[in-house]
Amino acid sequence: MLTRDELKLFNLQILQPRHGYRYSLDPLLLARFCGLVPPGGTVIDLGAGCGIISLVLARLNATASVVALENNLEMVALIEQNIHANDLAGQVTSLTADVMAYRAVSPDSSFDLVVSNPPFRTPVSGRISPRAGRDAARHETTAGLVDFLTAAKYLVKPSGKICIIQLPARLVELTSMAAAMKLSILRLRMIHNNQVSPATIFMAELAKGRRTAPIVEAPLFVRDMQGEYTAEVWR
Repeated sequence: MLTRDELKLFNLQILQPRHGYRYSLDPLLLARFCGLVPPGGTVIDLGAGCGIISLVLARLNATASVVALENNLEMVALIEQNIHANDLAGQVTSLTADVMAYRAVSPDSSFDLVVSNPPFRTPVSGRISPRAGRDAARHETTAGLVDFLTAAKYLVKPSGKICIIQLPARLVELTSMAAAMKLSILRLRMIHNNQVSPATIFMAELAKGRRTAPIVEAPLFVRDMQGEYTAEVWR
């Protein structure tokens, strides 16, 4: 069973499972964090789910070509429905493939932006969801963080960027992997529930073939102390 949810800010209608994995604020924040790609640029979303990031990035980059890569056939069908429901068939393409089959997806150095909202948790960590679809979206099953980074490094152009969102508990792991793979962290931003809570998520922009010190941006607070969304999140 599906629901149709309206995302007015981006003029999108999103079909998603009523009881399976449903997108949260995270992919919207990540899409904004990515910024723009060059006119006529290319984007690939690794593990696209229902296609929310792909669709938002298509709206933000009206001349870009976007590939939504997903290995779950039910979600691929949902991506297709969402593409056509929002008249984005000329801009967004779905692709059924596993992240680890990245060499069959495209020639190397093909994309200006590689973006991913991968599963946050390793297979043995965190609470297992009883609802179908949620566990695969939250826990690494077929591919881990290193697989997403390996695919991203192969697919991104030297002038392009990789944008990812993850748990703070995995920041050291990400940093170590990036160094071993000769990926530079260009930007880092922590996301907090409010001004007094610890960071719950972080977003990172990486690139290959560039050496630079990372910029740690100002923290993003989702809610104020009254529990309302902050002005930045509303924007």
